Amino acid sequence: MCRIASLILLQRLKGNMSGNPRAISTTSRRKLSSLFFLQGKAPKEIHAILGETLGEHAPSYATVKNWVTQFRSGDFSTCDAPRPGRPKTVTTPEIIEQTRELIFEHRRISAKSIAEQLGISRERVGSIVHEDLDMGKLSA
Repeated sequence: MCRIASLILLQRLKGNMSGNPRAISTTSRRKLSSLFFLQGKAPKEIHAILGETLGEHAPSYATVKNWVTQFRSGDFSTCDAPRPGRPKTVTTPEIIEQTRELIFEHRRISAKSIAEQLGISRERVGSIVHEDLDMGKLSA
């Protein structure tokens, strides 16, 4: 029964994928895993079924085990939660121009004060000054 259900689901998914098992998203793999969990399958059985149907593109046993743990706690969401971490750094032309204006207005301004005024990191200011504006320190 579970093999038939997995094949039916995979056929539906493959309709969107042009037959490439690699194109099955993590969300779809997680949906399959939640279906098998609701059928009462153990993590090893779920991993074996996904391994048979997806081959080398199946998630690892550790991943399936983590998903089953989340399913047991009642979390059946199929999308990844946002992760904390370092924000993406984007240097826009406006920030570069604002940095250039601050430097030309106050030639002895520090990177710390530029960062505070523009709301960016000191490292980002250093990168803008050295890489984007091609400026450096002069010594006498």
